[in-house]
Amino acid sequence: MTRILFPLFAAAALSGCGSFADRLGLGEDRPDPDVSAATEAAAPAPSVEASATPVLTSGANSAESLDTTTAEEREAATKPPTAAGASLGETVVSLGSATEPGLWIKTPLVQNEMPGRVTNPANGKSAAVTLIPIEGPATAGSRMSLPALRLIGASLTDLTTVEVSAAG
Repeated sequence: MTRILFPLFAAAALSGCGSFADRLGLGEDRPDPDVSAATEAAAPAPSVEASATPVLTSGANSAESLDTTTAEEREAATKPPTAAGASLGETVVSLGSATEPGLWIKTPLVQNEMPGRVTNPANGKSAAVTLIPIEGPATAGSRMSLPALRLIGASLTDLTTVEVSAAG
């Protein structure tokens, strides 16, 4: 009896394994990997014109090349404010869409779009930005533009705590 039950038990236990199940005829209908590879190799590559995603040139793979702000915009954003704005609180920021231009922070700390300022408490650098509301509790994180992160000396890959205030 053990000689009959063990092979059945083993077949049932291994039926979830794709290649073993395929060999026993127990698996789902899966495309033959050799046929799929041949089909992919024969398929033409999509043209650049047909692509909806912007294609970056070889030089567009650095933060410098993706930062589309002008020197004048960066200088204006880093000028000290004439009056202190109302503090809205602290938030943890990460890099937002690197291809979205401008100096902005998308944060749940505001209900309406408005001018504001972000300050990196680690080094004291600040920048004038547009505060853009997003849904979520005030304790939720925020996303900041690549140029704004660069101006305040924040890491593009780490999470950074910043102070957010309304424009003064």
